[in-house]
Amino acid sequence: MANEVRNIELEQPPAAPQVRKPAPVAPGGMRMSVWPGRPYPLGATWDGEGVNFALFSEHATKVELCIFDPTGMHEVARIALPEYTDQVWHGYLPDARPNLLYGYRVHGPYDPPNGHRFNPNKLLLDPYAKAIHGQIRWSDAHFGYRVGSPRQDLSFDRRDNARGMPKCRVVDTAFTWGGDRPPGVPWEETIILELHVRGATMRHPSVDHQRRGTFAGLISPPFIDYLVQLGVTAVEFLPVQAFVNDRHLVQNGLTNYWGYNTIGFFAPDPRFLSSGLIPEFKTTVKRLHDAGIEVFLDVVFNHTGEGNHLGPTLCFRGIDNASYYRLEKDRRFYTDFTGTGNTLNIDHPRVMQLVMDSLRYWATEMHVDGFRFDLAPTLGREKGVYSQDSAFFDAVRQDPVLAQLKLIAEPWDVGPYGYQLGNFPPGWAEWNASYRDTVRRFWKGDTGLIAELASRIAGSSDIFGYRGRRPWASINFITAHDGFTLHDLVSYNEKHNEANGEGNRDGHDANFSWNCGVEGETDDPEIVKLRDRQKRNFLATLLLSLGVPMILAGDEIGRTQKGNNNAYCQDNEISWIDWEGIRPDDEKLRDFVRYLVALRREHRVFSRPRFFRGEAVSAAGLKDITWVVPEGREAGPEDWHNPFALCLGYVLGGAAGEFYTPGGQRDIDESFLVLMNAWHEDIDFQIPKLPVEMEWEQLVDTTTASGLAETRRVLRAGDVFKLEARSFALFINRAEERAARTDPTGAIHPEAPLTVVPPVAPEMPPPDDEETA
Repeated sequence: MANEVRNIELEQPPAAPQVRKPAPVAPGGMRMSVWPGRPYPLGATWDGEGVNFALFSEHATKVELCIFDPTGMHEVARIALPEYTDQVWHGYLPDARPNLLYGYRVHGPYDPPNGHRFNPNKLLLDPYAKAIHGQIRWSDAHFGYRVGSPRQDLSFDRRDNARGMPKCRVVDTAFTWGGDRPPGVPWEETIILELHVRGATMRHPSVDHQRRGTFAGLISPPFIDYLVQLGVTAVEFLPVQAFVNDRHLVQNGLTNYWGYNTIGFFAPDPRFLSSGLIPEFKTTVKRLHDAGIEVFLDVVFNHTGEGNHLGPTLCFRGIDNASYYRLEKDRRFYTDFTGTGNTLNIDHPRVMQLVMDSLRYWATEMHVDGFRFDLAPTLGREKGVYSQDSAFFDAVRQDPVLAQLKLIAEPWDVGPYGYQLGNFPPGWAEWNASYRDTVRRFWKGDTGLIAELASRIAGSSDIFGYRGRRPWASINFITAHDGFTLHDLVSYNEKHNEANGEGNRDGHDANFSWNCGVEGETDDPEIVKLRDRQKRNFLATLLLSLGVPMILAGDEIGRTQKGNNNAYCQDNEISWIDWEGIRPDDEKLRDFVRYLVALRREHRVFSRPRFFRGEAVSAAGLKDITWVVPEGREAGPEDWHNPFALCLGYVLGGAAGEFYTPGGQRDIDESFLVLMNAWHEDIDFQIPKLPVEMEWEQLVDTTTASGLAETRRVLRAGDVFKLEARSFALFINRAEERAARTDPTGAIHPEAPLTVVPPVAPEMPPPDDEETA
């Protein structure tokens, strides 16, 4: 019968190897041999002759492997895995081949008060599945308990959910990588573009309709060319591992667009594969590498898409709930450090193994270059307490593969002492929310921030300058997927998240935004002009600060979400980049970003590998950085504590940069002068007197539509420059750097106090968490 499920028992393997013609997997009349197999590796592994299946479950009493027809709709065989070794259930199917669809049914006690939620009526995904077929079709059958029962999750549901569950697919990992090599961009030279795979190309007119919103769309020649012309060195994908679309979102016509709801840590989500095949992702990485662009993945190992004690049973919960999740003293309930209802139990060695195996798989098999870890403090908690010397960080540090990758932490979660900015181990970079908020507030016009701003621009050594960490530990950003876009940052005072269906209660409230006079879109030419200038101010500050800059994709062309600062559920025009509705001024903004990126990549003074020391280390006596005030003198204590200051200048000494070429030669750069005025009125800024003679030619002027200086007048010490209201100016020295002939009163002496910036304790904002927003 077509829908007959055949139970297959263990068949002993032949005494000697035999050549066997594989039997097809098809309903009715199927004969499939089952051998003991091996407990390692976990998952479904094709070895060229058959497939080994191995599943960890410490508390299960029986595990059944379920085989499905090619449509994934009909279960055609059910096989009890014959062996149990070291808490791993395993078996080998010599007749199985790649593309076989499968899932598991796991037997054991259903005892929520003691942490056990086994229910063999529920088909479960393999935690190690390399590919997923299909999507969840929601119904009450996906829950291990009877939905609506007065006993809630203490009840038991006997309905079969297989028809509405995605299936796991056996894969052949073979792929011709050719001469693929990681670009190997040094950390300090890295420039990141954060993007959503789907949103990046869904509205791109030069990408084939069939490829839009997929990995194949990202590597279309027009998009690759765009990335190369923009000049970024890395793309950071929002989560691409298989994730769950929450039931309540689907019922409301929405979706989990951001993807922070992982259910499969090895499989790319099928929604991003136009071909449905894993090689599409590998080809994407290879093409990006060919263009000199690294690939980072935003990964979510802090929780899964199964939610709290009232969530569905899709994978981990039904395989071994008590092992995979952190549970409260009353083991019916989940410890929640993530704001999503559950927390993965990294304390368990098998769960730690899952995370490490997943990371190595993406690094070795998929060739990715780095990871951004969502809610990273959760991974560093041992028995609930965060430590940068936790087992997870130690495991990563000693791993010969992972230790060579670029690792980025989102340094907060919602657990106790969850804000851990600056408290990650050497080798890690961190999203610097203090940089984001300080720069936003400064250009908004908030006072009392000059000392804090100087620290952020100079790489945040007060946060990261210990244990041999370098400036690249600070991932500087103004905007990210979570929050306003750059356009909305200068267009809205308040969030406008009505489309999310939560009464505008979701999303972050402390945005430090300013609408420049009118809330939302406007035709007022003066307000539009000011908003464009503010965008240029933000981008110039970001791309010329010490640390690693991260740009949100679309900010360079004025992308808007209409004031929605939590568009996690908006898989539509709210989130997608509009490539055709670009204003001429937005095209100029894009060109300005290209100019700044090129300037940063050409001049190492903006990406120096060491923190500033405020010392005169050049032969001519110029400091690596000199902070100056409008009077043309070096900033002193009274200036750092001025509660009303909204203007700051500094000189970057290129000859004092301590840069070296790969061959060990001294790499001398030009010197630059930066002037910033966030006040609403113009300021006369006197060009400072320095130990060396300088001739300053202006390059950047954010008061112009292009962001570039329209005149090339050369300024010298003592000249007065009119620094216009709310503007950023950059100058390059065109004179040979030699010691000044005179030492007039007010000159800056090399032996002056060596204070780079005053010590500032950064204001710690509350966790900025996309799942809890």
